[in-house]
Amino acid sequence: MKVIEHILKKKNPKDLMFSYEIVPPPRGRSISDIVEIVESLVPYRPAWIDVTSHSASAYYKEKADGTVERKIFKKRPGTIGICGVIQNRFKIDTVTHLLTQGFTKEETEDALIELNFLGIQNVLALRGDGLNYEKVISKNRSINPYASDLVLQIANINKGIYLEEISEARPYDFCIGVAGYPEKHFEAPNLKMDIKNLKTKVDNGANYIATQMFFDNKHYFNFVKMCRDEGITVPIVPGLKILSNPRQLSTIPSNFYINLPDELVESVNSDPKNIKSIGVEWALKQAEELLEFGVPTLHFYIMNDTSSVLQVVKKLSTK
Repeated sequence: MKVIEHILKKKNPKDLMFSYEIVPPPRGRSISDIVEIVESLVPYRPAWIDVTSHSASAYYKEKADGTVERKIFKKRPGTIGICGVIQNRFKIDTVTHLLTQGFTKEETEDALIELNFLGIQNVLALRGDGLNYEKVISKNRSINPYASDLVLQIANINKGIYLEEISEARPYDFCIGVAGYPEKHFEAPNLKMDIKNLKTKVDNGANYIATQMFFDNKHYFNFVKMCRDEGITVPIVPGLKILSNPRQLSTIPSNFYINLPDELVESVNSDPKNIKSIGVEWALKQAEELLEFGVPTLHFYIMNDTSSVLQVVKKLSTK
């Protein structure tokens, strides 16, 4: 089932619905890492699970003779395979993240074909983080500079339009998600311009928006209002992250370009040993307010630890 179908089938906007985002295990680890995470989520009926994608990066290693060798590889490969396991083993719809950075249009088209063969109908179109090396693109290949271009490529394949003309080509049927930034993308001059760029992605074929994490709901409420004022009508899914380590007070703002509320920061600084319980209570308060607002679903960024998220979900489910 498509993400948009999950959202539209809700009869009451305040009904509980949960979705999650996980990351592939590092190179050299086993699929069992992911299986354990998904098994812990199954009792709480996830509507869908996102699986992140990662482009290759350059890594440097000093050899015995003193020279430095550069290797380029994906630290976390296996996104499509993991999506296939989750969807076909657990019968949970998955959302595959597709990136423009580090991938050509031809590679993207191949990935879409593989996803279609696996029965996966949902993708999230992202530009992704910048590369730490220059990927050489051969003359017979092309790239999508922005996420809006990636959306257009996916929308075209939904119409049966491939990169090369193919006789009797069949259309696909992907539900396309895109990212939104309640506190603006760090490269945008302001939130208003960022939302104009977001509308281009929606106009190109996006079916829903999934937001960057935020810790103050007023950013989400303002973002939704500004999107609606701009003529964006697709569902806007709020993304939630639960604090679990005091170091996140610095790493989250620096990595994701978001602000943490004074009250939350002061609570953690005054009692860092109880960071997990503080994080859970904060997320629970956020979730309850968002549910009252009538959000499409509560989308949790898990990474690889479900313990705090499950505490929040359990408490919400018993209210």
